[in-house]
Amino acid sequence: MLRSTEKTTSRELLDVLIRAGLITVLVVACYTIFYPFLGLMLWSLILAVTLYPLNTRLAARLNHRQGRAALIIVLIGLLLLMLPLALLGGSIVDSVQQGKHLLDSGGLHIPPPAPAVAGWPLIGEPLYKFWLHASSDMSWLLHQALPHVQGVAKVVLTKLAGAGMGLMIFVIALIIAGLIMAHGDKGSATAQAIASRISGPVRGSQLAELCTSTIRAVAQGVVGIAFIQMLLVGVGLVLMGIPGAGLLALAVLLLGIMQLPVALITLPVIAYVFAFDGVSVATVVFAIWTFIAGMVDNVLKPLLLGRGVSVPMPVVLIGALGGMVANGIIGLFIGPVVLAVGYKLFMSWVYQAEEVVSPVPVDKIDPQEPRVS
Repeated sequence: MLRSTEKTTSRELLDVLIRAGLITVLVVACYTIFYPFLGLMLWSLILAVTLYPLNTRLAARLNHRQGRAALIIVLIGLLLLMLPLALLGGSIVDSVQQGKHLLDSGGLHIPPPAPAVAGWPLIGEPLYKFWLHASSDMSWLLHQALPHVQGVAKVVLTKLAGAGMGLMIFVIALIIAGLIMAHGDKGSATAQAIASRISGPVRGSQLAELCTSTIRAVAQGVVGIAFIQMLLVGVGLVLMGIPGAGLLALAVLLLGIMQLPVALITLPVIAYVFAFDGVSVATVVFAIWTFIAGMVDNVLKPLLLGRGVSVPMPVVLIGALGGMVANGIIGLFIGPVVLAVGYKLFMSWVYQAEEVVSPVPVDKIDPQEPRVS
């Protein structure tokens, strides 16, 4: 009888191991097949979660037709994305043609520096000499810069190729996000069911809501702030007549999204304005405006980044920065979600332990209940 029980137990254990092995093989195979589309689907989910409140409000005005509302949002998004790119492309083509014309006609030259440049501390005198030599001998400047330009050009072309691929992925992700929003109710119910299956009916619903609110908070607190900075800095650049104001404003937007200091753009622009236009009321006002616009994220980030999220703002901020360092732009959204969920689970575990060992309050003790002496 004992041997029969041992054989049955061994057979059940073997069945469990075989099933676990087959499930592992199936999971690995599914992940390998799905991996090339992982980034695309993550972007699609992030866009869908971010834009779904707008889709809901628009659908309410269209007799609750979520599909039509999603189509309108996708078309508007594509239009807002393609129109600046078309204008930017046209501006780049015009600039290249003008540069080619200047090279062919021999009209390309650098204006001599202002005498005030020589008075700048530390770098003023060598910069003035280099600038003056370059303005009088263009061939010498090209000869000096050519070895450095070749390496930089390779890096720039590589980055542009990566940016082009990223833009194409973003467009496809926006279209897929529209399909997800068109079936938003089913998607929300599915997410709730998955979270409830993993963490239980109560905590699962809380975690699903936490992930949703975190993604939206990061979208508002990172992308929204970067867009505000681009508008503020761009207005100053256009009013001051800075060459390439559109490209510089776009660079401000990219730096803001990548959580890099916008001062990398604003400080050289301020120096350029003082070097060519001198010190005047207009240049001082422009410098103050541009400097404040570049630092506005330090004020807006604490206000917007943690809004609507039931975890402290530093947790979301650290998750955004750490996720971006680890996984690039997509980590900017994944990092806060993972860190917020981990923080929530950890604090729930901490306070649950306190609830288990907490004594019963005196006013809750029934005087008729027998006590054990």
